[in-house]
Amino acid sequence: MEALFGAYGVEWLNLLVRWLHLITGIAWIGASFYFVWLDNSIRPPKPGSALANKGVMGELWAVHGGGFYNPQKYLVAPKELPEDLHWFKWEAYATWLSGFAMLFIVYYFNAAAMMIDRNVADLTSLQAVGVGLGTLAGGWLVYDTLCKTRLAEKPAALGVVMFLLIVAAAHVLTHTLSGRAAYIHVGAMIGTMMVGNVLFVIIPGQRKLVEAMARGESPDPVYGKRAKVRSVHNNYFTLPVLLIMISNHYAMTYSHAYSWLVLAAIMAAGVLIRHFFNLRHAGKVSPAYPIAGVILLAGVAVAIAPAPRKAVAAPAAAATTAASAPAVGQASIATVQQVVTQRCASCHSAAPTQAGFASAPGGVVLETTDQVKQHAARIYQRAVQNKDMPLANMTHMTDDERQMIGTWFEAGVN
Repeated sequence: MEALFGAYGVEWLNLLVRWLHLITGIAWIGASFYFVWLDNSIRPPKPGSALANKGVMGELWAVHGGGFYNPQKYLVAPKELPEDLHWFKWEAYATWLSGFAMLFIVYYFNAAAMMIDRNVADLTSLQAVGVGLGTLAGGWLVYDTLCKTRLAEKPAALGVVMFLLIVAAAHVLTHTLSGRAAYIHVGAMIGTMMVGNVLFVIIPGQRKLVEAMARGESPDPVYGKRAKVRSVHNNYFTLPVLLIMISNHYAMTYSHAYSWLVLAAIMAAGVLIRHFFNLRHAGKVSPAYPIAGVILLAGVAVAIAPAPRKAVAAPAAAATTAASAPAVGQASIATVQQVVTQRCASCHSAAPTQAGFASAPGGVVLETTDQVKQHAARIYQRAVQNKDMPLANMTHMTDDERQMIGTWFEAGVN
């Protein structure tokens, strides 16, 4: 792709597709949140009232933007098909398509850097991409199959089983791909389940309702019930997916030794918090759910907090790699700059030489000693504590070099 567009062109493509993904995602999730809220908030009309007699299941009044609204939901369908019927599907399709495009732009076309960690698994780029695509397809097939079994009659049990399967997938992926790629593919797998629900269950079910009415027949309510179930599933999937979308900014999660377990705990917290709001909209206030979610998040934060680094004495003459590399015991800005130039500057420079980068990631340029001092805390966190930088350790930073940077930072950045 870089050969076709150039690094600068790829960066613009990345920006525009990511922006599109964000816009369509907001539209899809906003509609999903609204309709689940609507379903939970409507109240049945009085028996024998005009609304009840025309088949209205529930209604509510709302005020927004200076106007009053009175949405109504029918038990199955109105007696006559409206001339102007709004559908909600393109938000979902556009979100998935733009997200899938992002996978190719960011991960698949630069798999060696973005998907492979030789300390995890020695894969080829083709194998890594195959794992990613297989995860998306396999996740949907397993989920859809389970939804068609008798397990679907027990929503809580199905939810627990699906959560465990997603955690199992996270475990496998974090032991196959780089931490960042593993997380994003768990999110993409869940996102594929969500759009699959829309494409293969919700919209086809709605079409059958409309087609039956167009033929003058009474619609079968089973299609509406199936669509409602999948819509609720999507509602609970949403917060975990949103967390994963932003997780690439927080290496403390995906670079942890038990990153799959960290992800599982944070996803569980998201589900608990979402459940609280769903119950609240239905008139049931259960503070135990958000409290449990917050406790879970706090527990994760404490559990993955970096332990105080123990200084390790090193022989003064010990070299890190080549004869020109600085010794572990040396901790001056000059020696740190030498390591940063050798290991980090291929990406973090005004004109990166690493394929796939037209500008320094995050705008962090590390070409001078002043710039290294300015970003010392970030260098320490990413290279020493998280050890997720350099990216996929493509420049082969050694443990001794990380030790030396840690010694320098802890001594006061001199």
